[in-house]
Amino acid sequence: MDALSCKVYNTNLSDLCHRRTFSPPALVCNRKYVFSFNGSHGQFSLHLNASTDKFKMNGKPNFQLPVQERRLLGKTFSFMGDCALEENFPGVRMNTSQEKIGVLLLNLGGPEKLHDVQPFLFNLFSDPDIIRLPRLFQFLQRPLAQLVSVLRAPKSKEGYVAIGGGSPLRRITDEQACTLKEALKEKKVNANVYVAMRYWHPFTEEAIHQIKTDNVTKLVVLPLYPQFSISTSGSSIKLLMRIFREDAHFAQLPISIIESWYQREGYIKSMADLIENELSNFANPQEVMIFFSAHGVPVSYVEDAGDPYRDQMEDCINVIMDELKSRGIGNPHTLAYQSRVGPVQWLKPYTDEVLVELGQQGVKSLLAVPISFVSEHIETLEEIDMEYKHLALESGIENWGRVPALGCTSSFISDLADAVIEALPTASLVSSSAKDTSSETDTDPLRYVINLFFGSILAFVLLLTPKFISTFRNFLVYLM
Repeated sequence: MDALSCKVYNTNLSDLCHRRTFSPPALVCNRKYVFSFNGSHGQFSLHLNASTDKFKMNGKPNFQLPVQERRLLGKTFSFMGDCALEENFPGVRMNTSQEKIGVLLLNLGGPEKLHDVQPFLFNLFSDPDIIRLPRLFQFLQRPLAQLVSVLRAPKSKEGYVAIGGGSPLRRITDEQACTLKEALKEKKVNANVYVAMRYWHPFTEEAIHQIKTDNVTKLVVLPLYPQFSISTSGSSIKLLMRIFREDAHFAQLPISIIESWYQREGYIKSMADLIENELSNFANPQEVMIFFSAHGVPVSYVEDAGDPYRDQMEDCINVIMDELKSRGIGNPHTLAYQSRVGPVQWLKPYTDEVLVELGQQGVKSLLAVPISFVSEHIETLEEIDMEYKHLALESGIENWGRVPALGCTSSFISDLADAVIEALPTASLVSSSAKDTSSETDTDPLRYVINLFFGSILAFVLLLTPKFISTFRNFLVYLM
């Protein structure tokens, strides 16, 4: 057949809108379009009603046209088939209501000034996922948190004074959020990135309020903890779920939560890059002990509550060491856990004890790797860089090095952006039927009165026992 010339009228698709649903994209267009064809086989015009997908033809060509396919792909309107447009054809202009993507970064938070330390600690120890009390004693959570925070604040302040008077965690997390936003933009995804701290500003509730204000239509939740623990990612996600269930606005918001990402290739390679770079600073890199130090959790979290943290941590280190071995780096390595609080048993081995043992074994060169942290804060800047370094040197280790936290390392941030993009298609609505047992206990007045009455009697009895008095005294001594 001869080529046809085609003129398209009324092609301003300003009324075209793109609604994202869980089914294929629904597009609504209320305009009508007229396609006029001129060819050696005749003239005819095609009237298309975009809202109903119906058309009618004025005039009749003297040949059978092949079926023309009209496709609506995302924001694109295309007329498929052999068609020669006029040279000055301006193209199809569209004004669409775009999907608003939000990314919520979860982190611990930290006091920015010294007078923030005690209230920060109160928020921390008020969390039942940090200090886990038996159900009968949960009414004592806040009074105990107040006591612990007041007793521990002076010692904690000394640590923050040593690193400049406050935690840099918020500043670094804000920088990571900005860098992640740019990385997503480079990957053709426009998103707003929000920061939600669990125990200090900006609190989770503040971030959620901003997400509502910005009318986000799809949300990806990304904890800045590579490995999952009920005391870190779990606590923040539990709080989020409670907020989502209590606010009808979030009943229609598709949400995807990335619970852990320690196994991602970008993260593993970024960590291996940092380790390899720091090893090169030693006179004899092949003799250096690679010392992974992770934040600890009580043993009961793993053995009684089923926390996968220890398994994920060990798996993470094995994968990192496999990556290093693939680069010809076969240094010995070990794992220990730091930052334990109170007289309860935490995951072993303990960092301070292992450092002494390594010195006694004749290890002379050691590279500390903070494996559960992606940002510098008091546990890296003060606990590792000062306390543990001093202990290591005292114990006979002569050459000390420390791998920096990932921070805004480009390969790491790019991988986080990929994780967000991969999570977007899995976003779904939060089920309102799922129960939150922790909030149920707090809101049932009858249960609270019963627990208060019997718990007070039992607490009074326990307070009179010599064993409890001795344990509590040791706890206070440890805190101070």
